[in-house]
Amino acid sequence: MFWHDHVRLRRGWLSVFHEFMTLSVHNFSSRVWFGLLTLAPILILPVLVLLAPPDGNERAQLLQFFGRFHVLAIHLPIALLAMAPVLELAGRSRHFPYLLPSAGFLLGVATCGAIVAAVLGWCLARSGGYSGPLVTQHMWGGVAVAFAAWLCWVFRARSSESHLDPVYAIALLATVGLVSFTGYRGGQVSQGENHLTEHMPAQLRPLLGLPASEISETISSNGGPATFYAAHIQPVFTGHCVGCHGRAKHRANLRLYSYNAVMRGSKHGPVIKAGDPKGSKLFHRVTLPPTDDDFMPAQNKPPLSPNEVKLIELWISAGASGTQLADSVKDLPSDAAPLTAVAEVNFEQFDPVAIAKQRAGLALIVAQLQQRFPGALDYESRGSADLVINACLLGSKFGDNDLAALAPLSEHIVVADFSGTAITSSSSSALSAMKRLRSLRLMHTKITDATVQALAPLSQLESLNLFDTPATPAALTAIGHLPKLRHLYVHETKISPDAPMSEAMKEKIIF
Repeated sequence: MFWHDHVRLRRGWLSVFHEFMTLSVHNFSSRVWFGLLTLAPILILPVLVLLAPPDGNERAQLLQFFGRFHVLAIHLPIALLAMAPVLELAGRSRHFPYLLPSAGFLLGVATCGAIVAAVLGWCLARSGGYSGPLVTQHMWGGVAVAFAAWLCWVFRARSSESHLDPVYAIALLATVGLVSFTGYRGGQVSQGENHLTEHMPAQLRPLLGLPASEISETISSNGGPATFYAAHIQPVFTGHCVGCHGRAKHRANLRLYSYNAVMRGSKHGPVIKAGDPKGSKLFHRVTLPPTDDDFMPAQNKPPLSPNEVKLIELWISAGASGTQLADSVKDLPSDAAPLTAVAEVNFEQFDPVAIAKQRAGLALIVAQLQQRFPGALDYESRGSADLVINACLLGSKFGDNDLAALAPLSEHIVVADFSGTAITSSSSSALSAMKRLRSLRLMHTKITDATVQALAPLSQLESLNLFDTPATPAALTAIGHLPKLRHLYVHETKISPDAPMSEAMKEKIIF
């Protein structure tokens, strides 16, 4: 009896020991696998940044799409890493000991979140037109945060809960500091270099050695307070343009944060032609119709006011100087009481009675199509009977049959956007019937060269966007003779800079 009890007892202890060892090995194996799986992308990140750094160019829309989630994803690891020291301190008190085991799990999740945020950040920087030292520092900071979070997780796993490992404590505090620095650099990239001090009360600024106001600092860096450029032009660029054409983000390599940067121009050449406003690309872009693809500011941002447009025109006409005194330029418009000079910015006059009569003949079919395509069809302006169709709002739900339904209004449509719709080359004849089209966008559609060639009769066409379509160089011959065509967008098509084309077409095409 005693012998059988001894055997059973021995088997019981062996069973417990086996279960303990199995659990320990399982836990150890899980930690090792987690560590390796998270370390691998962390080691890949520096290679990614080195081989494909942000260079100021815009790239594939899919990359930009994922990159936009960076701002959303970044808040999770920031919050978790800031919470880790709180859990460590609170968990070691006698009131909240149950919080302590959560710290390791929290650091593991923070590591994963930091990796995801860093990858999305690279997508945004690489494809969104970013470059410069601020972006570079922010990117390397993100990589460092991911690695630091991983190290904290490793140190936490090897430290006991009864005794705080000093190496782990130092690493955790350093990581929190690194998160703060990286977040600050990110704020400078997105909000401007002075985003923390921009609205600081004047009483506090001298205590930190800052100038009395951001305006005075900007003026002093742009030729002194007495120059026309610093007093009138740079504030316009700062308020409307530097978000996309600043130090960190500069689309088309155009920077508008200082006089020297403005005069340096973009990757396409100078944007200011001294003494010739109409020959200056910058002035041309800000005075285009808002519906034009090339109108600036883009992305539904507020356009320049007539006074601001007039200031830029006066500055360029006077020689586009950076040192010209402010009081040497005459006929300045005033925001409080605009002078007659503003009246030189003319707007087309219209007869309300004539417009109402023209619209009356279209009212029934327009109302029917507006009901069929909600929000997509409208008049170009309150003083016009011309129509604008934004089928891009309907996406893939809009197809060839829907485009054919617009036939009764073909002669009245002057701006058409079919980007991302399901139209095909079957709609070629319907598009060619829109004789008065000025702007046509066919991005992300399946149209072919046959469709582009069908646009040959559109003598009023000024802008054509073929981004991400199957178009080839064969399509260029049909539209090369269009008299008013000024801009042809062919990025992500089979049309390359090496394709055979006339010199006139080379000036219009944008890759």
